[in-house]
Amino acid sequence: MDVFTDQPFAGNALCVVPDGTGLSTEQMQAIAREMNLSETTFVLPPTDPNATYWMRIFTTVREIPFAGHPSVGTAYVMARAGRFPLQEPVTRIFQQVGVGTLPIDIEVSAGKPGRVIMTQGTPVFGAVLRDLTPVAEALGVEPTAFARTKLPTQVVSTGLGHLLVPVPDLVTIGRLRPNAARLDTLLGGCGALGCFVFCLQATAPDTFAHARMFAPGDGVPEDPATGSAAGPLGAYLAVHGVLPKTQTAFVVEQGIEMGRPSRIWVEVIRDALGMPATIRVGGTTVPVIRGTIEVGQG
Repeated sequence: MDVFTDQPFAGNALCVVPDGTGLSTEQMQAIAREMNLSETTFVLPPTDPNATYWMRIFTTVREIPFAGHPSVGTAYVMARAGRFPLQEPVTRIFQQVGVGTLPIDIEVSAGKPGRVIMTQGTPVFGAVLRDLTPVAEALGVEPTAFARTKLPTQVVSTGLGHLLVPVPDLVTIGRLRPNAARLDTLLGGCGALGCFVFCLQATAPDTFAHARMFAPGDGVPEDPATGSAAGPLGAYLAVHGVLPKTQTAFVVEQGIEMGRPSRIWVEVIRDALGMPATIRVGGTTVPVIRGTIEVGQG
């Protein structure tokens, strides 16, 4: 499946195993390594009685408790396969993942699934990095590039912590040359899974931000679409006064430098004090390949 796109061979590729019953954790990890995608998911009967199904998520190197495009793409696959009844205009299911059981809304038209929208966890705002020299060295840019944005470089999570790094423009973000070793050290030091670099310019007129994502420690030199980072970005933009209070939703573009353009829809629902309370992230999915995996006896 290609997720966060309406075109094949764009967006973020995902392998979904719709029935992982009987597979060991070691076999799941081996399959994910064989697929060699940013994530592979395995669907199992839920252990939470309130969940529709349980989804386990593996990168090429480890299991992770939550991710964006696997949540969206897996829900689409299960809906398309008829694993639960679809009701127009929106069907709500509950997806059990490592961080808990989260609601997923599937838009339905003419009996077919369309855009899938996930509700992420409550935003958690972590460390602000004051010394930006290690960040600049890890990304291959001058430290002065960050100062021009007047926004903090900060770890934010709605399920997975990501280091959000603002840069001033498309030219700067296009010139990034990450050093994997330095970036891995930087992310490990601040407790973040990935580095989500963004600017408030975009190539499309209906798009609010442009982003690139790097997670070398999880075998992802660059990711073409990252829902688990786009959600924190929405919370960050709301808290730091970038997203107008009258605006609740926006689109992030990603993957353009990789030749896999993606569009991620983000909604920020504020509480009575104007703070981000609920984050929803969604997009469309395109089926690309269907096949069978032979696991043998190992």
